[in-house]
Amino acid sequence: MRTARIFQRPKNAMQSGRARTQEWVLEFEPGDKVRPDPLTGWAGSADTQKQVRLAFPTREAAIAYAEREGIAYHLIPAAPVKLKLQAYADNFR
Repeated sequence: MRTARIFQRPKNAMQSGRARTQEWVLEFEPGDKVRPDPLTGWAGSADTQKQVRLAFPTREAAIAYAEREGIAYHLIPAAPVKLKLQAYADNFR
């Protein structure tokens, strides 16, 4: 039985926009160790479940899907939003 984690997508640190931050994502926990390929040295494993990422519009939809499909899951709560209010004039104090 594989375990999945359900979390809300974080804000992209490289951009100021908040696109797709309202989505909830279900992704599986890694199940197999990553080992280097003897020929190329690239890291890889036989675990194909770690490539699966499902997006849902709400937390309830993600939980309902996991329960319907019999997937064990744990919910990671969304981080609280902290606003850093600052004025341009603060750069000159």
